[in-house]
Parts: sequence; C-alpha cells; structure tokens
Amino acid sequence: MGEHIAFLTIPAAGHLNPTLPLVAELVRRGHRVSYATGPAYRSAVEAAGATFVDLDWVPRPVKRSPGGQTTADLGAMLTGFIRASRPVMPVIERWLRDDRPDLFCYDMMTFIGPMMADQLGLPEAATVANFATNEHFDLTPSLVPADFDPGHPAFQEFLAERAAFASDFGVPLEKVAAAGAVAPLNLVFIPREFQIAGETFDERFHFVGPAIGARIPTADWEPPGSPLLFVSLGTAVNDRPDFFAACTEAFAGTEWKVAMAIGDQVDLASLGELPPNFDVRPYFPQPEVLAHADTFLTHAGMNSVMESLLHQVPMATYPQTPEQQANARRVTDLNLGQQLPGLTPSSLRSVVAAIADDPAIRKGLSGMHAHLSAAGGPSRAADAVEAQLAR
Repeated sequence: MGEHIAFLTIPAAGHLNPTLPLVAELVRRGHRVSYATGPAYRSAVEAAGATFVDLDWVPRPVKRSPGGQTTADLGAMLTGFIRASRPVMPVIERWLRDDRPDLFCYDMMTFIGPMMADQLGLPEAATVANFATNEHFDLTPSLVPADFDPGHPAFQEFLAERAAFASDFGVPLEKVAAAGAVAPLNLVFIPREFQIAGETFDERFHFVGPAIGARIPTADWEPPGSPLLFVSLGTAVNDRPDFFAACTEAFAGTEWKVAMAIGDQVDLASLGELPPNFDVRPYFPQPEVLAHADTFLTHAGMNSVMESLLHQVPMATYPQTPEQQANARRVTDLNLGQQLPGLTPSSLRSVVAAIADDPAIRKGLSGMHAHLSAAGGPSRAADAVEAQLAR
C-alpha cells in the first residue's frame, strides 16, 4: 500500500489543472491521494483518482480596471482572498489532523499551506504553477501594479484584514498572505529554460514542465478548419466585453476561423450579432483547441502559456494582471510570441498575422517544445515526491 499524499490548491483552474496529471500518476503508482479545494473542481479531482475534500472556498471574481490592474484592484483581491480563507481553516485543520498525510503538497500561492504544515509538523512540498521564487529571484515585484501605493485605503484594508486573521487564528503576521515561501521540495510546472534566472535554482526545485491530463469537463468541440485563431482571457480576469468586441470587429469576415472563450462574466448578447466565422462560448476544451490552433490570443496566464508551448502555437499576449505581464514579457523575450500594443482592429490583425508567419517565433517554439519534452512531466514529478517520502 502506498503513502497518503494530501494536496491543497486555491480554487483557480490555472493553479489546479497543472497538478492533476501528477495526482493521476501518483494514484497509478499505488499511493492514496486526498485533494482539498473549492467545490467547482470536484469532478476534475475525482477524475484524476483522488479523494475530494470539499472546501467552502469560492474567492470573489478578480477585477481589473480598464487601464490595467490598480492598487485598489490588488487590495480588493487580497482582502477577498483573506476573507474567503476564513471558513475553510477549520475544515483543513480537521482534515489534516484526522487523516494525517505522509506528505502535504500545497499551492505556492496560498499562505494556508505553509502555515498548516508548520502548525501540525507535516512533511511538506509546494506546487508552483507560475514562476518560482528563491533567494536570487523574487516574484513579488511582478505581482504588484505599476501605480502601487501601500498607503491606498484598499491596501490598508487588506493589511487590517490580514492582522485580524493572524490574531484570530494565533499565527505570526508574517505567515499570512506570504506567497512564495520555499518548501523543502518545490514542483515547478514550467521548464527551467522558461524560468527567469533559472540557473540560480538548486536541488530543492524540480522544473518538471506541464502535462496534458485530467481537466474540468467542458462541451464537445470540433475543429472548424484552418487558419484557426483561439481567443481567451482565461477563467479569472475575463470581464472584458471591450476586448471581445474588439476581437469580433477585427476578425469578422476574415479568413480566420475564430474560437473565442468569453468566460462567465460577459453577457454574450452584449457582443451583438456574431460573424459566421466565429464560435463564441463561455469556455472551450483548451488543450483540444490548441492542438488545432494556428495562433493564440491569450492573457498569458502561465497555464495557458505552457499549454500553448506544448502545441507550439505562437502567442499574441494581452495580459490582465502584473503577474501575466511578467509571463508576456518572457514570451516576447524568448521569441515565442508578441504582446499586443493596443486593441485597435488593425493592431489585432497585424500582430496575429505577424506571429503566424514569423520564422524566428517558429524556431523559438520548436526549441522550447524540446525543453518541455525533456522536463519529465508527471513521471519526474512523481519520482521527486517518492524521493521526498523516502527521506
């Protein structure tokens, strides 16, 4: 009988989806896996073979001001995360005490994981779905907006909420909302070659790359032909009817077949009559679409970037948060795509056409795909987990 491995991930597709192929591989090897997250992800977790631990964890939608994320947006997001964490704390503690795991794997972006590992004395590991942080490279500056003002009332509200949380649960203040802590084992779902300052990361970090595996069920989809443009702003910061309207105007009546995912915050009716070359839905089965896509117009969330690289699809990036800005810069720097300069129909069409035909981008995609293939994926990640268990 294998060991018990417990996973805790914030209820966000970009953080949860990369862990599921690893969960499936651990289950295949005979380990018992329990997985705690929000209720929307029960079916995906169970499809990977884990026992689902239901948390009343439904973070508020992440908002972005039209000109980009502001200090007010950041403060509201952080405050919302602290408040959403309160009701799940007793359930998480009870789960880990009653069914003590041999290894506790938590998402690097939640402070609850290292806090609980410290309080209960659990062997721990972190899953990292974005850029990793170490003593030489700090992700934190990439997570704050350009206009960051620590004295802004919205950020001060977050600081007060954080202090109240620490006091109520009896933990040091620095343990709350401190994303990016380095665990004894860190499973990073990108290749080292994509990581900023990748050469500075030591043996605690395993850059295993992404993998296609169990995903949240979505509607069936048939490829409409070529050339295919896939448009998506992901599942979190996608309340951008102006963006989707601009895409509709830019590519209506062109040779492009457009699959456009608008999320669940935009009213489809607000886009008016859709051109016949458009298929617009809240969500698509993203890996399947990317397997047929010629270009990807994306927010540059890390999960989307990695899935695009798996299929060697050039990216036109339109980031919505500072974290996505860092991803988009890396895409440009490594010749994997270009960032949109604006939302005019001409700029949309010109960037999409340019990246589809750019030999330098095709070469960059081919090289990065080789690094992804060599990273090892779920098998290497499971090897690292088993090595940690054996210590």
